Amino acid sequence: MKIAVFSEYGSVNSKPVFDAFITCLQEKNENIVLNKYDESCDVAVIWSVLWSGRMQQNKKVWDFFKKQNKPVVVLEVGGIKRNVTWKMGINGINRDADFANNLYDNQRWPLFDIKLTPWKQTGDTIVICGQHEASHQWQGKQPMSSWIESQIQQIRTHTDKPIIIRPHPRHNVSVNEQKFKNVNIKKPTFDNTTYDDTDFKESLKSTWAVINHSSNPALESVFSGIPVFVSASSLCYDVGGHDISNILKPAMPERIEWANKLAYTEWTVDEIRQGTPWIRIRERLLEKYIK
Repeated sequence: MKIAVFSEYGSVNSKPVFDAFITCLQEKNENIVLNKYDESCDVAVIWSVLWSGRMQQNKKVWDFFKKQNKPVVVLEVGGIKRNVTWKMGINGINRDADFANNLYDNQRWPLFDIKLTPWKQTGDTIVICGQHEASHQWQGKQPMSSWIESQIQQIRTHTDKPIIIRPHPRHNVSVNEQKFKNVNIKKPTFDNTTYDDTDFKESLKSTWAVINHSSNPALESVFSGIPVFVSASSLCYDVGGHDISNILKPAMPERIEWANKLAYTEWTVDEIRQGTPWIRIRERLLEKYIK
């Protein structure tokens, strides 16, 4: 197997992850091509599917390999322990990716040291979390502002609970708040030292439910015991609601089996360097994706 690794197009926080991954491949004597388009390669490795900023060039890599019907392994920031653990999946991110995690047990989830807070409905606010339109996961969809307005309209047919619109930290949306009753936009508090927003967990204390297409806020919500309504592309699909008509009676299923499987989607830098996730991904590539 010949592997094209495009580390030049990663985000600022990708460097230690790429360094660990490349070290892993070198120690396992894999055939590697660094930052070059090579039609003889069997698989590409990129950072994220957000075609924006430093990562914009990854769109060309994605298209180049997809045109040849070849797989693309995507590394990206994790959602369980953000900036501590990292995802590694085939042909996408979140539930659209193949994490080769069909085999899992109950041994890994406790390592994350995250308590699944009991489901609760003490809050009153419904939070709609936006996403970045430049992400591959939003490709071909309506503008984010239009999607948000459609969610508000659906919610308002069932409840007059307060609604907070929470845009993606790096993608503003324009929604006419005056068009709807009791709807407000609250931009995330941005932390330049972590490249993340910092106040979402605090806002969950007053939240009834979270509406989100497929990004990481849904994970934080489920961990905190807040019901979510998500799409089939979300890693929370199996523990979330899918129909806003149920907004007053949201799904609150058992979560430990889901968490056990989720634990095999994210890895520490040390585990990536040791090759723990690559062993799984490599086997799946040869089994299913590489002819």
